[in-house]
Amino acid sequence: MPGFMDPFTLIGYFGAFAFWGLLIVIFIESGVLFPVLPGDSLLFVAGLIAAGSATAEHAQQVADANFKLWYLLIGVPIAGILGGQVGYWVGRLAGTSMFKPDARFLKEKYLLEAHEFFEKRGPFTIFIARFVPIVRTLAPIVAGAARMKYALFSAYNVIGAIVWGAGIVLLGYWLGSFTIIQKLIEPIFILIVLVSVLPMVWEWYKRRKNTSQGAVSDAA
Repeated sequence: MPGFMDPFTLIGYFGAFAFWGLLIVIFIESGVLFPVLPGDSLLFVAGLIAAGSATAEHAQQVADANFKLWYLLIGVPIAGILGGQVGYWVGRLAGTSMFKPDARFLKEKYLLEAHEFFEKRGPFTIFIARFVPIVRTLAPIVAGAARMKYALFSAYNVIGAIVWGAGIVLLGYWLGSFTIIQKLIEPIFILIVLVSVLPMVWEWYKRRKNTSQGAVSDAA
């Protein structure tokens, strides 16, 4: 996989500044228009490194990453919260200008639909989006463009960032103590990615199914 998508390689790039590099990645991925970053696996590996459980091969690669668990449990959620807040205001201040009535993709009606959606299901969406790659970057921007209530967005942005950020770090910290986990780290990355994208696949399947049923009904 590309270097920037391999969490060990990415952390190794940052060297002695690995902690701050990690926070920058989480900040960017949380709403600042660069969705293709290994957020979930990166946090898992950060917890694993903090536990001192990296394999010999990877331990040498990230030898300069002096991660402390309590640093991660405080810093990662804060970076996630700030990234989400920035994404919201990017969408709020500039997002609406990207939607035009006659646009091919960013049609104005999509923005109106998004506004209605966030009025009904916005809080749950902002929370659950934290666990889905790409969606966690775009959700704050769309929420801002759709004029979701700022106080409501902020509350669920904070909750989501804490549960996601601290939760995955702790998962890596705890599971890293098992030898079998250290031996199967690559398959675990693949599993994390698959589990993360399942909600997108399921939503795509439902939309396709509903579209097919609608076409059949219209034909009848």
